[in-house]
Amino acid sequence: MVDMLPETNIRKILIVGGGTAGWMAAAALSRLIKHDDVDITLIESEAIGTVGVGESTIPHILYFNRLLGLTEDDFVHKTNATFKLGIKFKDWGHLGERYIHSFGPYGVPMDGLHFHHFWMRHTKTGPVPPIDDYNLQILAADAGKFQRPINLANSPLSTLTYAFQFDASLYAKFMREFAEARGVKRVEGRINDVSLNAETGHVDAVTLENGERHEAELFIDCSGFRGLLIEQALKTGYEDWSDVLPCNRAVAQACESTGAPTPYTQATAKSAGWQWRIPLQSRTGNGHVYCSDYMSDDEALKILQEGMDGRPIGEPKLLRFKSGMRKKTWNKNVVTLGLAAGFMEPLESTSIHLVQTGIARLLTNFPDKSFNQPDIDYYNARTRLEYEQVRDFLVLHYYVTERDDSPFWNYCRTMDIPKSLKDRIAIYKENARVYRHDNEVFGEASWFAVMHGQGLTPKRHHPLANMMPDTELEQRMSDIHRTWGKCLESMPDHQAFIDANCKSDL
Repeated sequence: MVDMLPETNIRKILIVGGGTAGWMAAAALSRLIKHDDVDITLIESEAIGTVGVGESTIPHILYFNRLLGLTEDDFVHKTNATFKLGIKFKDWGHLGERYIHSFGPYGVPMDGLHFHHFWMRHTKTGPVPPIDDYNLQILAADAGKFQRPINLANSPLSTLTYAFQFDASLYAKFMREFAEARGVKRVEGRINDVSLNAETGHVDAVTLENGERHEAELFIDCSGFRGLLIEQALKTGYEDWSDVLPCNRAVAQACESTGAPTPYTQATAKSAGWQWRIPLQSRTGNGHVYCSDYMSDDEALKILQEGMDGRPIGEPKLLRFKSGMRKKTWNKNVVTLGLAAGFMEPLESTSIHLVQTGIARLLTNFPDKSFNQPDIDYYNARTRLEYEQVRDFLVLHYYVTERDDSPFWNYCRTMDIPKSLKDRIAIYKENARVYRHDNEVFGEASWFAVMHGQGLTPKRHHPLANMMPDTELEQRMSDIHRTWGKCLESMPDHQAFIDANCKSDL
């Protein structure tokens, strides 16, 4: 017998909207809130489509899967997934150039400094291997190889970090099955009315088109860009970041696979945006993100289809968006997740990650019926900081470029960027230093990968890197290069790994 909850505890949670965000929230809440007195309900309408942009993820999803207790091979099998070691960027700094932002480190830290400082010093001695040769995940991505990390001390194989590329609709279905098996109730229907409390301004209930009324104490708004509760009912407001993230549309379409899936997502810069390529086991996802001020929808679709590897599947899907975030992602008794909270284009695959951290932050600050305002303020402040950090990292890709072949790139190269990003760039340009602030999602290796990959050249490296004797530096760089090569040889092909462990039935 389960003890009764105190009267102050929340007993009714209503999630408005399904899709990836809604069902991730339902899955996590059903896994961690296990009490007979707590009712978790999700309302969604089959008539309202989901955006489903986020088919590509970053490694933090591994923590979410572990929280739920998922079996990874089963998860990969059921979501038509492949493994992802990073993102290959083409034509961003200059036309014809490419680099990979991998999830893994460059070399190893030496004498308390990041490896790239020693590599920069090493380049002063004559021709040396490119720094990508010291990043095992970049080597594996280029070679089409993959394996999970192994527990082997001092081996680069122990540092392998990865994410997934999967079918967003299958992922939402997978989360739904998980949540419903743990007691989450799904209600089919379209919401017709939202009732606010006359005294507190809180949401009391939602009413469906069929007249059903659903009351709750805590509402989670996963209704997409509409923001049915957070915006239409509570008038929270939206902060527009399109001055620094000017892309505002995307057209997406799958195509047939033409070969083994690559263990990376590809982002190819175009004249007014960029095109993604996300390989799944049975097909390839494609999309063209662009700015409508510089390109028409018809032209964007033409560029998308010309850039596909295989024959198109299904009809193209057009998405309109405005990069930014709600002025409050938690307002009164409404918490937002996914597109209802905000959206920054999918360049670095952060959409699902921001849902995940929103859920984690909600659980950390989970309210009782008093809805303590300092807790809500803290949630909003930390969410804003995270969004701003992601914003700056995305803006970096557009701003640090030498492209001058189109009006779009001329705008991006010369736009006024946030001071927080200006400061990072100024520090790196002077002495190649990169920092990770407040446990932000993208660490030092990520910032270095983009800055270096897009041609930002520092004046010098860290002065303490000069303390190591030349002969020792040469020996250590040689040893690292040789060891990384041997590790690469031992890794299986990406397709072979999938076939042996988690092949999809699709």
